[in-house]
Amino acid sequence: MTVPVETSAPLPLQPRPEVAAPEKHAPSTTPRRWLAGWKGLLLGLAGVVLAFGLGTSLWRSLVRPPSPDLLTHVAARGELVVTIAEKGTLESSSNEKIKCRVKGGSTVLWVIETGTKVKPGDVVVRLDTSKIEDSITQQRIVVETARGNVKISEAEVATNRIAITEYLEGTFPSELATKEKELVIAQSQLKTAKNQLEHSERLFRKGYISRLQFATQIDAVRHAELEVDVKQRELEALRRFTKEKTLKDLEGKLAAAEARLAAYQAELELAEAKLRREEEQLKNCTVRSTASGIVIYPSAAEWSDTPDIKEGAVVREDQVLLMIPDLNKMQVKIGVHESKVDRVRPGMPARVKIQQTWVEGTVESVASVTRPTGWWNGNVVKYDTIIKLKEHHPAVRPGMSVAVEVELARYEDVVTVPVAAVVEYEDGMYCWVQ
Repeated sequence: MTVPVETSAPLPLQPRPEVAAPEKHAPSTTPRRWLAGWKGLLLGLAGVVLAFGLGTSLWRSLVRPPSPDLLTHVAARGELVVTIAEKGTLESSSNEKIKCRVKGGSTVLWVIETGTKVKPGDVVVRLDTSKIEDSITQQRIVVETARGNVKISEAEVATNRIAITEYLEGTFPSELATKEKELVIAQSQLKTAKNQLEHSERLFRKGYISRLQFATQIDAVRHAELEVDVKQRELEALRRFTKEKTLKDLEGKLAAAEARLAAYQAELELAEAKLRREEEQLKNCTVRSTASGIVIYPSAAEWSDTPDIKEGAVVREDQVLLMIPDLNKMQVKIGVHESKVDRVRPGMPARVKIQQTWVEGTVESVASVTRPTGWWNGNVVKYDTIIKLKEHHPAVRPGMSVAVEVELARYEDVVTVPVAAVVEYEDGMYCWVQ
């Protein structure tokens, strides 16, 4: 259909200015028109040929019989098993973990190669011992100093104990006897003074001595009496106060010496305990196998900050250095996509392909939390699922890649067709038939 288009009135023609033409003959336009006509004819013929070929091909595809080379399938009733297929990794459910027991961590000097067979007592890792050896040397100095302090304190305690015995059995009896002797002497001197006073008194009365001489004798008696009183008081003080005071002082010195001895002994015990710990740390720098089997390195995720177990690596205390898996307790770990994880349940049957051999297994567990996602796995969300093997396969090795099929459902006596024959449209599912 042609739609008419309205146009405005024609404008009056303006006279063309005259231009002087060169003195040459104008070229003829007849050959150009002839070439343009042939091009149009050739394009038209090409379009006709193309349309004829497409039409012929379509007609042959609609009316000709199917080629015997096409794949066909005869629909029949039978058993239908619905499975999901995933790639997995073999691992052991029971691993003997070899950890770093050096306090504060250390540096790896040597580590055994993964996959090496070991037996209990074999050296698998050697750690740096330089710092621990320096610490042991310093701690031994501390221990010897503490032992010297204990010896000095023990001698001090023994000296104070002897001092108490010495005072009770030697010094005090000697002082007591001295005071008693001095009292007896004073009493004897007092008696002599009194006798002389009586004699002087008789002489004074008869006028043989002067009053001054008599008064001197009276003073001598008083002096002797005072001397006796002093000696008695000294003897009493020795028995009641000096003895007790001296014993308390000696006993206090003994108690202080015993307290210092206990402190030095405790200090020695702490120093010796620390020395033993340092020596134990030195032994821990030589890591030995605790079981027989194959040594493997612990698997570390790509996003983990755990350092690699290699020479020169720094390891922390209680970090897993190596593992010795139990080959009789092998399992498979697979990652089930988030779109299918709701259909997988523990106890479902599964098959594991190990080196062209299928081994039966069951779903042991399905993780409730997804593994970390990121650029390293294309942000694909998967849940770790453990498949337990029902029988031991002699070729299993930790870390091997295997194919796993988990049986989700099984139907009996149903019509089955290949998945390739099913086509999905917006209004439903259709199947190609012959």
